[in-house]
Amino acid sequence: MKEELGASEQWLEARAPGFSNLPEPDRRAIFDFAFLWSLFEAQVMDNFARADRIREKVDAWAAAGTLGADLYDAELSYFRKRYFADGKLTRHFPFLDLRRSDHPDLVQAVVEGANNDPRDRVLALLMIVWRLRNNLFHGAKWAYGLRDQRVNFAHANQVLMRLLERHGQLG
Repeated sequence: MKEELGASEQWLEARAPGFSNLPEPDRRAIFDFAFLWSLFEAQVMDNFARADRIREKVDAWAAAGTLGADLYDAELSYFRKRYFADGKLTRHFPFLDLRRSDHPDLVQAVVEGANNDPRDRVLALLMIVWRLRNNLFHGAKWAYGLRDQRVNFAHANQVLMRLLERHGQLG
């Protein structure tokens, strides 16, 4: 099995734009994200994630009193600093490529700190993770060779692990 993994990584290095320039910690964070997202989608999203279904889950957790919004404060703080600085949205915010169904106004209000409602903070954070997922799996992140994404994925991974611990059916 180790040989197979080595072969695929060699293939990516030879053929995937920018992959050979990615440091090992960046690769690890992205590989981990792919597995964590898959587990999250299976265990929490009943094998079918979509923005509206993510919102339904957040609403259900809020109604059940299991939201735990404060558990994600460090990750939300990171993304707020990444996407909002000096009183305005940063150059990174448009690259989330938020769609209408991704609650862009809510995400923006939370990122700017204008909305601190616990339900909305968790929903905004999950919309950011959702967009990282879509931008990775649908190819947008390859446009710049996956550069400068390690910290984004490391924080997204923390969110996914915490959600899986709270809401997954881990054995």
